Amino acid sequence: MHLEEGTVPPGYARYIGKKVFLLLVGFALLGVLVVFAIAIGSVSYDPFDVLKTLARMPVSKQLDVVVFNIRLPQVLAAVVAGAGLSAAGVVMQSVLCNPLGSPFTLGVSQAAAFGAAFSVMVMGSGFMQSSVSDAVTVVRPGITTMMAFIASMAATGVVVLVAKVRRGSPEVMILAGVALGSLCTAATMFLQYFADDVQLAAMVFWTFGDLARAGWKELGLISAVTAFCILFFAANAWNYNAIDAGDETAMSLGVNVKNVRFLGMVLSSLVTAVIISFVGVIGFVGLVCPHIARRLVGGDNRFLLPGSCLVGAILLLAADMAARVMMAPNVLPVAVLTSFVGAPMFLYLLVKGYQR
Repeated sequence: MHLEEGTVPPGYARYIGKKVFLLLVGFALLGVLVVFAIAIGSVSYDPFDVLKTLARMPVSKQLDVVVFNIRLPQVLAAVVAGAGLSAAGVVMQSVLCNPLGSPFTLGVSQAAAFGAAFSVMVMGSGFMQSSVSDAVTVVRPGITTMMAFIASMAATGVVVLVAKVRRGSPEVMILAGVALGSLCTAATMFLQYFADDVQLAAMVFWTFGDLARAGWKELGLISAVTAFCILFFAANAWNYNAIDAGDETAMSLGVNVKNVRFLGMVLSSLVTAVIISFVGVIGFVGLVCPHIARRLVGGDNRFLLPGSCLVGAILLLAADMAARVMMAPNVLPVAVLTSFVGAPMFLYLLVKGYQR
């Protein structure tokens, strides 16, 4: 069958249409989850009342305060953090040519934990106080967040510098990240050994991923960095597809592999460091979600990137909802649930992958 110039083959059109349909279903599911996540908690509300409140059709002053001051920032933080960590995972797995690559392969989370521990021990941000609900909070979260971010980016700089010296080899980046992560873990344990009970409690508390820490100001910064990085990743989707086919193939297509790999790693680490420094360590999202999305929409980064962002946002938001209701009125750390769900799911994906 002869096709006129500029005509899209029917098979390719169906191929694209199926992926677009799956992405639209993901957007719809995320929208529904956002409404229910705002409605569900220690005190639950009618989802239709939540929709009216979001549409600025006042239902009650109490619901306005709960929605806009408490639950909406937390829900949006879950969406943005899940999307950012998943996008970083997609790019790292692509540029490192390693399906086990993730934002945590660089040791960014371990470095952030060390930065938080250092701020508690040395800079005095580890005083604790009890709120009305007897929840323990860090009195000076700004200092802790700043030190966690500085340590995260320092770890990224070391890994990138080592990779630059060794000409950007993916294996060198992974090994440097593993070594640096072990070093930061040992340094954190050293600080914890000399900490008193209050300081130790502050260190451990910070490592629990808590999306409620992000207010509107923090959410604005996280969203800005995440949006910029995701747009950059989307603009380089074809380059990542070329690298997936091998460095030699990518270079033959005119892709500057070293620069694409370097920038991909830097921006992946940047978005991870910003998210972790504000909400704490959240594991497995950047590792598992790209694999789930790959099974749904395939390995084409034009669709894999937005698909992974949707899966990450949905997974982290669902985990946050479950953490709020499982032991209400107590709230579980969301990182506990992501690890409990992520580890078995990743093992399942590995087994299914090797069976095919």
